[in-house]
Amino acid sequence: MTSLDTFRMGLLDPGYPVPKGLENGTRQAAGNRYDVYRNNVTHSLIAALRTAFPLVYKILGGKSFDTLAPAFVRAHPPRSPLMMHYGAEFPQFLADMPELSKFGYLADCAKLDLAFRASYHAADTVPIDPTVLQSLPLDVLMQERMLLAASTRILRSNWPIFDIWRFNNVADAPKPTPQAQDVLITRPEFDPQPYLLPMGAAFWLNRLGMGDTFEQAYDAALAATPEFDLSKSLIVAFQSAAFCKVQGF
Repeated sequence: MTSLDTFRMGLLDPGYPVPKGLENGTRQAAGNRYDVYRNNVTHSLIAALRTAFPLVYKILGGKSFDTLAPAFVRAHPPRSPLMMHYGAEFPQFLADMPELSKFGYLADCAKLDLAFRASYHAADTVPIDPTVLQSLPLDVLMQERMLLAASTRILRSNWPIFDIWRFNNVADAPKPTPQAQDVLITRPEFDPQPYLLPMGAAFWLNRLGMGDTFEQAYDAALAATPEFDLSKSLIVAFQSAAFCKVQGF
């Protein structure tokens, strides 16, 4: 192990000894300064997690969140200087913690937080005009390929993930009831917004995102979910600006 490795490991673990040979500007042992520095590093990363995972923070509460966050920071140091990328491993970290097993939905809540952040930082695109599609003959429309906007994110969950988000963010929202829910996140204006998807719509949108024609995606969604309602799904997709403008539209 190199001295640099020792320095990095010590930064994230207060129980790790101060690396040998560190000196300050007067060539005195810099142990105290190192302690202050690594304390600041850890607190900065924990603060970044609080900002990146607001839903998880609300559910757990500040004290519990700040208790588990240092363990994540030690296990998963940043791989990029850009903090907007930090925390990608957090959902799996939460899922693997035995003490959080009663919060089975927490990992998906973390995925929802990540989806919000990814949508926020995605490139800008111009929403497609739905009236253009309405003017196309049906046989032409069914052979078209729709492009998802860069800010579009789709999250499928076995938990009432949309209701959990709403309960924690909207005043007087009803308590979640046990059910699977799929969520669409887009950025029609400046801030990402979540939309509850009808049954089968997440599968349909994912197939369109993979390059299926309108007809192929519709047939696949209907085969997977006989209750799939194309009209309801289109309303949500257009209201949320899930599709972006491409050449020809």
